[in-house]
Amino acid sequence: MAILKWGMIGGGEGSQIGPAHRMATSVDGLFQFAAGALDVDPARGREFGQRFGLSKDRAYGDWKEMLAGEKIHPDRIDLVTVATPNSTHYEITKAFLEAGIAVLCEKPMTVTVDEAEDIAATAKRTKTICAVNYGYSGYPLVREMRAMIKRGDLGKIRLIRTEFAHGFHADAADANNPRVRWRYDPAQAGISAQFADCGIHALHLASFVSGQDAKELSASFASLLTERTLEDDAWVSIRMDGGALVRLWTSSVAVGRMHGFNIEVFGEKGGLRWAQESPNQMFFTPLNGRTQIVERGGAGQSPEAARATRITIGHPEGFTTAISNIYADLAEVISAKKAGRQPDPLALSYPTAVDGLRSIAAIGAAVQSNNDGGRWLDARPPSLR
Repeated sequence: MAILKWGMIGGGEGSQIGPAHRMATSVDGLFQFAAGALDVDPARGREFGQRFGLSKDRAYGDWKEMLAGEKIHPDRIDLVTVATPNSTHYEITKAFLEAGIAVLCEKPMTVTVDEAEDIAATAKRTKTICAVNYGYSGYPLVREMRAMIKRGDLGKIRLIRTEFAHGFHADAADANNPRVRWRYDPAQAGISAQFADCGIHALHLASFVSGQDAKELSASFASLLTERTLEDDAWVSIRMDGGALVRLWTSSVAVGRMHGFNIEVFGEKGGLRWAQESPNQMFFTPLNGRTQIVERGGAGQSPEAARATRITIGHPEGFTTAISNIYADLAEVISAKKAGRQPDPLALSYPTAVDGLRSIAAIGAAVQSNNDGGRWLDARPPSLR
């Protein structure tokens, strides 16, 4: 497989997610970091990009300059990662898709359902790959969980409990910290804060492992730091289209919680549980049987899990390598498209624009449900009802 050219927008110095992307693209040697517009300040972005090895002419001042330059470059980028504030995702993602450049967009993909519908339609019309960085779906044992459920090890899925709760926004003294403030500012974050930031990761994971999508939901939001316009805590109940019920809690004021991303799946024949802070073990309990510990990298696991495993059993493997699995999927699909061949089917589990669209629809439904006192509402995007 030839090395692909990769570019990044946002994710500059001090970014929370930028280093994870840069490390993830380097794991397999499938991508070369070739272009970037890394900071809202053009001079700072150019300087930071050149520090990371970008040539002077491809360390751009802003995304529009980058798009113009890459469209005519003889060796233009194959994939761009969009890691900017939520409100900018739509315009940037659409522009690069229209240019025929594949996109991996940070979540949430957009801030409105209409925008998300347009992105999904644009990707389909231009036949350009558009992915969304639900990176937790890249963990090997998450993919093992998905494979076990698909082959019927748990029987019919009845209930999923998932949560993504941390306490790092609980300090009122951080109100003016720019890394915190924008997340609760509707002008930058959109109509939701914590559910759009972390809750949709939990919802996507529930969908990813179960093979079911949200059909309707009931939500209760709270701004426990009362000066915030948007929520910092949410409880959402979701009825899935395959019959499962999801109970989802997400919070940014749960003091003492670190990352706090966990999922439990309960079926007719057994249950599974996995925690992102202890990603090398998954617990499987067959009905009326003893709980078993499934170790990442162990013998007899599914092809999906084996493909996503990078390090031998017993060694730590974490967030960066999970995201690297998303990039490996995209590298295979992009390379197959360029070569005119069919991609490896195991590479097709990356989160798509349609997954991003479903998330945005769920955010809109959750906000409306909360405003209506928790009324159950259709969680599906209009185009998929």
